Amino acid sequence: MREIVKLESTAGTGFFYTTTRNKKAQGGKLEVMKYDPKIRKHVKFVEKKASK
Repeated sequence: MREIVKLESTAGTGFFYTTTRNKKAQGGKLEVMKYDPKIRKHVKFVEKKASK
């Protein structure tokens, strides 16, 4: 039921977070403002498919 997703920084630093989400309860791509330590700022992170 839950899917592992990779949240990748839109700043282009290559930094990412991994998290899980419920595919049935939430439609569309996940977009979250989180902290990117490489540039020391909060930026938008967008969902990418996590490789297993």
